[in-house]
Amino acid sequence: MTNTGAIGNAPLTGRDLRGFFERDAIAVARDLVGCHLLVNDAGGRITETEAYFPHDEASHSFRGPTRRNGAMFGPPGNVYIYRIYGMYWCLNFVCTPGSAVLIRALEPQNGIAGMIERRGTDVLTRLCSGPGKLCQALDIDIAVNNRLLDRPPFAIFPSAPVPIASGTRIGITKNAEVPWRFGIQGSRYLSKPFR
Repeated sequence: MTNTGAIGNAPLTGRDLRGFFERDAIAVARDLVGCHLLVNDAGGRITETEAYFPHDEASHSFRGPTRRNGAMFGPPGNVYIYRIYGMYWCLNFVCTPGSAVLIRALEPQNGIAGMIERRGTDVLTRLCSGPGKLCQALDIDIAVNNRLLDRPPFAIFPSAPVPIASGTRIGITKNAEVPWRFGIQGSRYLSKPFR
């Protein structure tokens, strides 16, 4: 199956950004696969995503808004950053309030030298092969939390359709059986292969 994301070279901004993200998180997660993300001068093609909802026990929004998850209740296209294991940042894009898509992996295409320096490896398939690695490679931390994707340092570009694989989400214990993880079928730039 393929996604149905918009096709074009201009970044999503304003109403187009809102229209893209103001939808069901599963639809957005699928359509983000193949899109191009830039953070300052570093980025590439999004290869893997996961969807989260307010009614989902695995979601940070499950118990309602807090100081920590406030950005997750922001406008469509808002950025929500959080830390896991006390050391890794994770990048999420808000859909409808309390729903978001975790960006799990990316195929490096821009600013690769900086990514290599920040990650300490020159193996391209390992630079952004997981949410924590992706944030380290792109130099993302809490400082860029709670801002829209059409504001610096972000830019997101829509994609032509790509072949989509789906599977269960990774690294969670609650509601782990739902098939809300999506990726480019056959990509080498994933956090974990689809089976």
